[in-house]
Amino acid sequence: MPIHEKSLIRPENLKEQEHLVIEGMDVSGHWSTFIEGRSLTDYNENMQEEIAQLPGGENIHRCWQCGSCTNACTVNAVNPDFNPRYWIYLIRLGMEQELLRDKDIIWQCVSCNKCTYACPRDVVPEGVMKATAHWLELKGHTPKSPSTIFDEGFSGQVINRGKIEDGLVLRDFFKETGQPLRQPWLETMVLGLIKRFPIFYLIRLGWSTVFRPKTKGWGRARAAINEYVHEVEAHHRKVLGLDGKGAE
Repeated sequence: MPIHEKSLIRPENLKEQEHLVIEGMDVSGHWSTFIEGRSLTDYNENMQEEIAQLPGGENIHRCWQCGSCTNACTVNAVNPDFNPRYWIYLIRLGMEQELLRDKDIIWQCVSCNKCTYACPRDVVPEGVMKATAHWLELKGHTPKSPSTIFDEGFSGQVINRGKIEDGLVLRDFFKETGQPLRQPWLETMVLGLIKRFPIFYLIRLGWSTVFRPKTKGWGRARAAINEYVHEVEAHHRKVLGLDGKGAE
């Protein structure tokens, strides 16, 4: 599956001769541009299968590189370097180090699902992007992304107490990501709530934030959910070859 787009060739791999004359003909500059060859030392033949074992990556093998996902991508419209089609191409070839060069932007998928609607092969590119971001974290290539931190805080409340308190979710998220609690958009939203919602609702919201109530009889459910989560995590470690290691 050759890649022809010049935009996908790393700039450092494009070589030009500033002054080159061949048989009396000046071919300096772009006339003598060539792509520097390289040998693959980073080949990971299991990469596609590893990502396919993670939630969302199950259909990566269906991709035929039509480019519909990247063409429809909301993030690509703003940042051309965000290219789901190209990353799927790298994953299927097992080019791990090449994929890692974009590790800091892969997690930026906004889950708009435009790519999924456009895909003619039901690859579910949005799911593949999330699986790839998860794979990068599990392998220790990247720290936890903001979306992962938020998901963990949200699900942690459900597992531990059987309830969701929005204020606590936001507060913990800001703390874990090093952001100040006072955010202009949050202050605007809170002021809007104060003006529109009944006073008893606001009192109840504040009470829940301080005292953190739990769902009655939640113990058995919590134990069952924790058991399932541990089983899934163990499965992921196994398929990624991380048994006994955990994320680095």
